Amino acid sequence: MTTIGVEEEYLLLDPVTGLPVPLADKVRAAAGLGRLVGDQEVHSELLQAQVEVATPVCSTLEEVGGHLLRLRHAVGAAAEAHGCRIAACATPPLRHGHPVAVTDQARYRTMLAQAPQLVAEQLVNGMHVHVGVPSRETGVRVLNRIRVWLPALTALSANSPLWDGHDTGFASWRTVIFSRWPVSGMPPHFADIADHDRRVQQLLDSGLISDTGQLYWQARLSARYPTIEVRCLDVQLRADDAVMLTGLVRALVETALAEAAAGAPELDSDQELLQAAMWHAARHGLSSTLIDPAGRQRRAGEMLYELLSHVAPALDASGDNRQVTALVHRLLQSGTGADRQRAALTAGGPRAVVRLVLDQSTTP
Repeated sequence: MTTIGVEEEYLLLDPVTGLPVPLADKVRAAAGLGRLVGDQEVHSELLQAQVEVATPVCSTLEEVGGHLLRLRHAVGAAAEAHGCRIAACATPPLRHGHPVAVTDQARYRTMLAQAPQLVAEQLVNGMHVHVGVPSRETGVRVLNRIRVWLPALTALSANSPLWDGHDTGFASWRTVIFSRWPVSGMPPHFADIADHDRRVQQLLDSGLISDTGQLYWQARLSARYPTIEVRCLDVQLRADDAVMLTGLVRALVETALAEAAAGAPELDSDQELLQAAMWHAARHGLSSTLIDPAGRQRRAGEMLYELLSHVAPALDASGDNRQVTALVHRLLQSGTGADRQRAALTAGGPRAVVRLVLDQSTTP
């Protein structure tokens, strides 16, 4: 079975004011003292009001769900020990009028010097799914085939409608914020691994990026692991929604691997169409339409049905079909994280959104 791993980023919020607090170093240290957290499972992030967790390599969705809940509870307990709470939302409901401190690491200091305003506004949290691939050459072929489905995944995962206490009008404002870096947005189509490596090296040689970690494409070859890393997802309020998205991403990669092995033609779209389709998905989430690979507007529900049909054989082969399909249907009924945050905002203002994201972050 194809291996998977998940990274999640969380905000640290003051439970009274709802504002981000720069306590990441203390929270990470406290989490590492507990029995529930292993080495290399809790990481620093760009800003001191963020922490990141990474599951071990997993084979099943049950493993992923168990590890995510374990890590959320461990980091949550460490945060509470220092007077704050974790929030699994992709943007903060409320912000300070001044920047949050940058984590004291060389690459983060370089980023601050490069783009201080972007760094100041980088209080955004994603979910990254790693799926094992046999080789980097195969990985490029997979990237080329899954590009057309990334907007649908972004719409499904949308969980960042608020900024500075108001509704941005976007379901995934995180997607918009991340699109401002030099190398971001939809991954290009690559001829082969040599084409990929040549173009990445050109970016490095030009000095436009300082390392491959600044390839902020929404899906990329991992520089550290033999995986495809899908990065277009907002972090999820609930751990089981993260499990659902992990199952869909793995099934997409496995479908692409099977198609490439069989020599099936690629389903592809022009770069500008895909970029606009991603913007449209970030804007509307599942509340309106999505753009299919041919450039047609389709009802969001239709596109999700097409996505599930596309990956159904892979979901069947892994034994994940019933679980993933049930969770997708539940999400369509209860709404995305963005929908739930907006409902809370309407009912009780920004503080109600803070309560929602704090209460649901350690919910199965």
